[in-house]
Amino acid sequence: MHYDPIKRSLGEVFNRTPLLRRLFYHLLDLLLLRTWHVHRELRQWAKGRTDEKLTILDAGSGYGQYSYWLSGMSAKWSILAVDVKDEQIADSNQFFRGIGRTNVQFAVQDLVLYQEPNTFDLALSVDVMEHILEDVEVFRNVHASLKDGGMLLISTPSDQGGSDVHSDGETSFIEEHVRDGYNIHEIQQKLRTAGFERIEARYSYGEPGQISWRLSMKYPILMLGQSKLFFLLLPFYYLVTFPFCLLLNWLDARTTHDSGTGLIVKAWK
Repeated sequence: MHYDPIKRSLGEVFNRTPLLRRLFYHLLDLLLLRTWHVHRELRQWAKGRTDEKLTILDAGSGYGQYSYWLSGMSAKWSILAVDVKDEQIADSNQFFRGIGRTNVQFAVQDLVLYQEPNTFDLALSVDVMEHILEDVEVFRNVHASLKDGGMLLISTPSDQGGSDVHSDGETSFIEEHVRDGYNIHEIQQKLRTAGFERIEARYSYGEPGQISWRLSMKYPILMLGQSKLFFLLLPFYYLVTFPFCLLLNWLDARTTHDSGTGLIVKAWK
């Protein structure tokens, strides 16, 4: 299934007013399990740093929800959010200027080519690398762009069923993915090749998370892929499933998983 048309439709709905966009961000924070894991890591990174002047790269910013969340943690942090989609960059710049978040700037950049040597204290890449074939080049660029001691945080599907692929005969649920998921050792080796030395990787989306993902994301996306009329049914669908998804997300984010369909990876320069 092609996910980008559905994302564009969602953007058209929630970009109508700043209030709707804020609501959209909060809904994504609650529904998307990867956000629970990413926020957990970012809170740990941010301890004792909120009064420091730091520079952050949101590498593959999408809707801009992670830049929004980070910019709310400290006005002293300067955030550059980059993506290849012109319309999302334009919408995000307009929204952030409108709400007075002047510490965030959005720019059109290709991560395969983009490099800003020794600039950033933190780089964030959430569900981006599965869309980019030249992943080692991106890792090299991010490594060069980080200051010494800077950290790269990655969330991406694993090869344990990421992209909803569970056997050799299946294809990715999201057709824009160029790989079905990373082997946990493979991504660590690619990061070492790019220059990173200290690397930590763990699984996300264990059993609770996989159930939550189907309820909160897969089934609604399949419905929306059939017809935009399902937008009218979504509030009633989530009225039933939302409490269960929250509980499952909470369990997944607080459990250590021996395997999972997602990966959370941290690498330091």
